[in-house]
Amino acid sequence: MIELFSFPFPPARPSRPEACGLRHLAFSVDDIEAAVAHLTSHGVECEAIRVDPFTGKRFTFFSDPDDLPLEIYQQ
Repeated sequence: MIELFSFPFPPARPSRPEACGLRHLAFSVDDIEAAVAHLTSHGVECEAIRVDPFTGKRFTFFSDPDDLPLEIYQQ
């Protein structure tokens, strides 16, 4: 999955994944709990799992070694 965002009226508050101009990769997974467990077992810190208010799908973010955000999204 390649997820592209464009915010003509970005939110006033800065937020890592949604901030204007910030890009990130999103990876589709079948089981988000299993994906988070795999990442954390390898020392990767993940944000809390959230629910997309538009789709009802679950997702979370973590950072790559350069501190760039990456997303996993349960299909």
